[in-house]
Amino acid sequence: MQNRRWWDLAAVAVALVVAGISVIASSPGAADWTDWAAAAAFLVVYFAYGRWRIMAPPSPHDAVAVLLFAVVLAVGVAVEPSFAILQTFLYPYVWSIATNTRSAVFANLLIGSAVVVGYTARYGMGGLANGIAIAALSVMFSLALGLWITRIAAYGEERAQLLADLQAAQGELTALSRESGVSSERERLAREIHDTIAQTLTGLVMVAQRARGEVAALEGSERAVESIEMIEALARESLTEARSLVASMAAVPSGSSLAEAIQRLAAHFQRETGVLVEASVDATGLDREREVVLLRCTQEGLANVRKHARAATASVRIERADDAVVLTISDDGSGLAGVADEGSGGFGLAGMRERVGLVGGSVSVGETPGGGATLTVMLPVASMAEGDADGETGD
Repeated sequence: MQNRRWWDLAAVAVALVVAGISVIASSPGAADWTDWAAAAAFLVVYFAYGRWRIMAPPSPHDAVAVLLFAVVLAVGVAVEPSFAILQTFLYPYVWSIATNTRSAVFANLLIGSAVVVGYTARYGMGGLANGIAIAALSVMFSLALGLWITRIAAYGEERAQLLADLQAAQGELTALSRESGVSSERERLAREIHDTIAQTLTGLVMVAQRARGEVAALEGSERAVESIEMIEALARESLTEARSLVASMAAVPSGSSLAEAIQRLAAHFQRETGVLVEASVDATGLDREREVVLLRCTQEGLANVRKHARAATASVRIERADDAVVLTISDDGSGLAGVADEGSGGFGLAGMRERVGLVGGSVSVGETPGGGATLTVMLPVASMAEGDADGETGD
C-alpha cells in the first residue's frame, strides 16, 4: 500500500474509530474534548509531517516522524486507553518507511514502548503489566508479519533480478548466434569464391600466358599479343580482387584475440597485394561486438587502400584509451583523390559509418602528411577505472 491516498483514508478512518469508541465508552457529561483533541493531534502529525515520508527517499526525517507518532500514541493512550487502536495504523506505517530491517524493528519497539508509557501514565504502576502485555503481543505480531512480508519482497526482488539477468543473457546469446550465422555465411561465400571464381581466373591467366608465348612467334602478331596481354592483365587484376575479397571475409575466430585476427588479415593482405602492412593492436577488455566492428572496419579500410590508394605501405593501429578505442589506417598512396563514398547498402565508407554508428562511434577520413590518406574510427567504451570499480562492487 504505497499510494498516499490509501494511507490518507486509513489515517482518517482509524482516528474517527478511536474518537468514536472513546465517546461511546465515556460516561454522560464527561469532558470528551480531550479524546477528540488527541485524535486531531494524530491527524495533524500525519498530514503535516508523516504523510510526506511515504515513498520518500531515506532521510533522518523518517525517525522524527516515528518519534512524533510515538508521542501522540503515548498521550492518546494516557487520555483514553482505546487509543491503543492507533497501533493498527502505526505498525504498517513504520514498516513502509523503514530503510532496512534494523530500523523497522527499532521503530516497532518505540511504538510498543509508547503504549506502555501511556498505560502507566493512565493507571500508574498497576497499568504497567497490562501495557507491557498489550505492547508485547502487538510488537511480536507486527515483527512476525513484517519480517515475513519483507522476506517475500526480497525473494520477489531476487526473482526479478534473476529474470532480468536471464533476459540479458538471452539477448546476448541471440546476438552471438546471429553474428555466428553471419560469420559462417561469409566464410562459406569466401570458400565458394576461392574454389570457383579464383581458380577459374588462375586458369585464365595461365592460358593467356601460354597463348601470348605461342602467338609471339608468328609474324604480324603484335596486335594479337597486345590483346592477349590485356586479357592477362585483366585476369590478374580480377584474381587479385577475388583473393582480397576472400581475405576481407575473414571473421574473428572463436577463442582468438582481435590482435591475432588483425595480424592475420594484415599478413594475408600483404601477401595478396604486395602492399607492406604494419599492424599494431593494443586493445584489451573489449566486448565481442566492438571487436567485430573493428575487424570489419579494418577489412574495409584495407580494401579502400587496395582499390584507391596505389600505395606501397600501409599501417593499422588500434589503441585503447580510458573511454574509447581508436582504429587508424594510413597509407602513402594518392591521398583522397581516388576515395569516394560508395553509397549505402552496407558497402564502402557509408556502410562503415552505419556499422560504427550502431555502437555510438564515428568515422573520419583525412590526408596523411607527406601524401596518402588516413582513416580514423573511434568507438566509445566503458573506462577501465569504471570497470575496475564495478568489479570491486560486485565482490
